[in-house]
Amino acid sequence: MTPREIPIDTRLLFRPLHGKLLELLKSLNKDDWNKQTVAKKWKVKDVASHILDGQLKTLSIQRDRYFGEQPPEINEYNDLISWLNELNNDWINASKRLSPQVIVLLLETIGNLVSDYYESIDPWDEAIFSVAWAGESTSFNWMHLAREYTEYWHHQQQIRNAVGKQGIMTKPFFYPVIDTLLQALPHTFRNVDAKEGTVVETKITSEAGGTWYLIKTLNAWELTKTCLTEPLASATIPIELSWVLFSKSIRPNEIINQVKIEGDERLATKVLEMVSVMA
Repeated sequence: MTPREIPIDTRLLFRPLHGKLLELLKSLNKDDWNKQTVAKKWKVKDVASHILDGQLKTLSIQRDRYFGEQPPEINEYNDLISWLNELNNDWINASKRLSPQVIVLLLETIGNLVSDYYESIDPWDEAIFSVAWAGESTSFNWMHLAREYTEYWHHQQQIRNAVGKQGIMTKPFFYPVIDTLLQALPHTFRNVDAKEGTVVETKITSEAGGTWYLIKTLNAWELTKTCLTEPLASATIPIELSWVLFSKSIRPNEIINQVKIEGDERLATKVLEMVSVMA
């Protein structure tokens, strides 16, 4: 039996990405650790600490199935977001007691364990958590891992932007990120009315980017990378803005003059409203 092709396979990317993170953090000086990131409430040290938090939770919750803190009653999406923000803030406040050196030591200690876990799981099993921002009530592990990878990548990129040290805005590292983020487009357009067969094109500039097409079917919108129909609307987004926009660190009105909008403006600008993180 031929194995099913995994739409976005990130399993072997966590280990090299973690190596890049350690290399980056070890190169920072005292001033670098205190620089502001695009995450408005977080400095570089806060983001590094948040990455550590995520890796500890991966091992504890996902690998070991240990749920040490039970959520309050969750009635709607915003309730979940509020609780997640509260957990993040609790960790950041507590980790202010940790030195940068200790944060790096802990990341160095557990990074390979996290990569080992991600590489070991069946991509077609049901994930422990669904990818809610893509409109999924249940998800396969491949999509869950792709979501985890985008989280890890974009937080590292936040640090890199803050300290002016690039290194992961390359096709091998970036393309799986933007490919995953754009999986939220059908959910973003779920209430957008359009004629069946309408095509909305999204372009991300540079060799590391690409082109995606959102096509209106009878009852939904479907995302594809190939399309023979002329798009009714098109949005071309600079690569350096794409991940910041879709992770909600900037909003459409802040960058609209840097985006190329063609065709139906209502449809093209809707692309810019997509949020592919829990925020």
